[in-house]
Amino acid sequence: MKKLLKNGTIVTGEEIIQADLLIEDEKIIGIGKYDEADEVYDVTGMYVMPGGIDPHTHMELQQSPQYRSADDFYTGTVAAAVGGTTTILDHIAFGPEGANLHYSIDIYRELAKKSVVDYGFHGVIQHVDNDILKELDGIVRNEGITSFKAYSTYGYAMTDIDFYRILKQMKTSGGLLTIHCENDLITRYLIDEAMKAGKTDVKYFPSTRPNEAEAESVDTLLNLAKLVDVPVYIVHTSAAESVDRIKLSKEMGDEVYSETCTQYLMLTDEVYSKNGAKEGVKYLMQPPLRKKRDQEVLWNGLKDGDVVTVGTDHCPFIYETEKSKGIENFTNAPGGAPGVEERIKILFSEGVLKDRFDLNTFVKVVSTNSAKIFGMYPEKGSLDLNTDADIMVIDPNRSEKISVATQHSVCDYNAYEGLEVNCGIHLVFSRGKLVAKDGEFKGEKGYGKFIHRKNRDN
Repeated sequence: MKKLLKNGTIVTGEEIIQADLLIEDEKIIGIGKYDEADEVYDVTGMYVMPGGIDPHTHMELQQSPQYRSADDFYTGTVAAAVGGTTTILDHIAFGPEGANLHYSIDIYRELAKKSVVDYGFHGVIQHVDNDILKELDGIVRNEGITSFKAYSTYGYAMTDIDFYRILKQMKTSGGLLTIHCENDLITRYLIDEAMKAGKTDVKYFPSTRPNEAEAESVDTLLNLAKLVDVPVYIVHTSAAESVDRIKLSKEMGDEVYSETCTQYLMLTDEVYSKNGAKEGVKYLMQPPLRKKRDQEVLWNGLKDGDVVTVGTDHCPFIYETEKSKGIENFTNAPGGAPGVEERIKILFSEGVLKDRFDLNTFVKVVSTNSAKIFGMYPEKGSLDLNTDADIMVIDPNRSEKISVATQHSVCDYNAYEGLEVNCGIHLVFSRGKLVAKDGEFKGEKGYGKFIHRKNRDN
């Protein structure tokens, strides 16, 4: 079956052209001028772009024995699809202590079969020994999971030697290490200090995970990566000081990729004082929200190419039964927030329409850069002929208010409640199938496929 998107403005990471786009079955087969197809969509005055790629989600994340993120791979990817995202890369949860790398991967392969759009995984590393490194090598080379995440904090914090050994293996295997950067000793000490002083209100939360704790960890990892001569990917960059260090590394010729998230561009630590702690606990996340200055540095980083992707770290927990447990003591609530549905609308409205970056940069940071970094390009993140017809159509002539009342996530609140965006996601195609139209889901459960990604040697 042929489908035609007619009279639109086609935008990729490099080009802007007036043309029609022709799809047959799952692939893009033509860009030019066409008159007939089985289905014709008039997209006059709209932008036709590669489908969004969210490089950082947490569907069905078991954060602790009592807390599991609210969206599963069905509801979470429905939200993604309606918001213009046609591919997610999910950061999988820890397994039990001592678990090998396949333990969680095997679980997630089953969980993700509900997905309505295509998906891949970032593996997770909990400990380092020779067996783990050998297993890592096999997965990266043969199983299409070419990126892994390691943490500098939480229950399975890596030491500098752990990171060094992982990076050496990644260089050999052609994989990419993604890293949660916060200094574990400092954050633990500051949290303990706050608790002893009775500073349990969420308004004190940001001071326990300061900019410097993130930037120090970023600095350490970039130095280790330089020592090994291998690229690294810093997840959810939030602090201005971190961007400064990343920029310096890039100026020195190092290959480093920095991701930020929608919330760090749009929200500040002022929300932790909203309605006492009752509202503030909704925004508990690690790293915490920062200040206006940090936002400005992140926006400029996206424009200048020092920050290259925007994810969501989508990890929602129900306010009434989970987040609210942190009202009296912020350490009692799980960290994470929703956002997979809102990302593209917000970035278009606040980024493109407010001249923070241009259309080509927008496509790069919401789609193309992630496809290239994580081994999916050009099948994903492009509009090249004979590639997957993953397409979003943005209407810049609409406006809407973001609200929990209209969202598709099952979370009982929206982090951007009441924000007006001056655009709409008109059409979304995943491998040629219409999966969303004007905020209504049109796809089907289980349509999404696992993406067997290329390692850096391919």
